[in-house]
Amino acid sequence: MAIFVVAHGAWSAGWAWKKMRSRMAERGHHIVTPTQTGLGERAHLAQPDIDLELHIADILGVLEYEDLDDVIIVGHSYGGMVATGVADRARERVAAIVYVDAYAPGDGDSIFSLTPHRREPMTAAAAAHGEGWKIPPTEMPADTSDEDRAWAAPKRLPQPIKTFNQPLKLLHGEPIVPSHYIYCARRPADDRFRPFLERARAEGWSTYEIDSSHNPHINMPDELAEIFDEIAKSIS
Repeated sequence: MAIFVVAHGAWSAGWAWKKMRSRMAERGHHIVTPTQTGLGERAHLAQPDIDLELHIADILGVLEYEDLDDVIIVGHSYGGMVATGVADRARERVAAIVYVDAYAPGDGDSIFSLTPHRREPMTAAAAAHGEGWKIPPTEMPADTSDEDRAWAAPKRLPQPIKTFNQPLKLLHGEPIVPSHYIYCARRPADDRFRPFLERARAEGWSTYEIDSSHNPHINMPDELAEIFDEIAKSIS
């Protein structure tokens, strides 16, 4: 049995991974889907000082208090920033990193430094609709089913802007555990994750493509579970 711990994407929370829980259990694995501070069921804790470091600390706390070792840390989208920080700080607990259509940052990177074209519109949206510190949720992909949209869209909450502004600080250098990249091939015009797929290929990571838009855990959970199972077997 492998233990997967998810660092979810922006505006999202642990609830978004509910389809994966039974599918991973059917394959003999355990998936833990914690929610980062200020989002989902932890929305009551939202405040302007929430930043990337706090979200890294959220996941580190789960590893420590649940006594989780040899975990496969999964970062989806923004969660790639969080997962990389966790793999840096808890090297003795992390067996591998899986990036799911995610940012794969280096030391000193932030969401806005990696996608500078998004800084101005998102900052403006936070100023206009989020008291200057909350970035309103983006639209879900166009191919999201009506059923999934009705379920998920109302639960997506504003993202604290400091999580996008704060650079990642690696305390021990680049994580040295096996890394895997899952690229969602059904792209919008803004293909901001292809550079990370290309980095993964250049550095010899295991790479996968899935015929999904940005949220395969919602749109294609069976296919994503199969890839997770393959990754687990490759490192067992």
